Amino acid sequence: MTDDSRQSILSHLNELRWRLVKSAVAILIGSVIALIFGNLIKDLLQLPYDRAFPGEENTLQVLAPTEEFSVLMKIAFFGGAVLASPAVIYQVWMFINPALTRREKKWAIPIVISCTVLFCAGVAVGYQTMGRGLAFLLGIFDDVANNLRLTDYFSFSIRFLLAFGISFLYPVFLFTAAAANVVTSKQLARGRRWAVLLVVTGAAIITPTGDVLTLAMLSVPLYAFYEITYWLVRLVLRK
Repeated sequence: MTDDSRQSILSHLNELRWRLVKSAVAILIGSVIALIFGNLIKDLLQLPYDRAFPGEENTLQVLAPTEEFSVLMKIAFFGGAVLASPAVIYQVWMFINPALTRREKKWAIPIVISCTVLFCAGVAVGYQTMGRGLAFLLGIFDDVANNLRLTDYFSFSIRFLLAFGISFLYPVFLFTAAAANVVTSKQLARGRRWAVLLVVTGAAIITPTGDVLTLAMLSVPLYAFYEITYWLVRLVLRK
């Protein structure tokens, strides 16, 4: 390995380090803001459970002295990740930006905005379907009281919402891959059957509720994103 190649690798690692630091700072600032509204966020996250299982017999319980504080930190991190998502996405884009052509760089702002909107939309869709998911998962045995631990419920709800948010980002990565000449519209057209299979399978894993409505609420928009991406690649990128 030559000195120039070593210097290039060290330069990229240093750039990655600073992008990670800036992303972490953005999440930290967002977490502080979310911490201020911790009770409000906690009530919003708990609302699907309360609606699915109204009544005092189905309550969340604490079994350890530090459990409430631990849940508060999880809520703050979740809120911070959502609030800081535009900054984090921007840092990711700026890291790969030097490797792009001038034509590809012009997509920076649209892609950052699209990622932010899609991530928030995914979280919103996940929030709307979480109640049905809880009703199914916790309604299998009629004679069992659903007295969940506070930390177990909020860990589940945060993972559930983040899974929805992240899954909604795939059209942007698909479009970026097309812009980088990794895939073409013809390949996307030929892959429609596999796209349907992968979308439905992924939606079934993320929403293990067993009912068609909840599955459709995730799989239909995900496949619609695939079709929209196909037409954008074909008409905008002309590839």
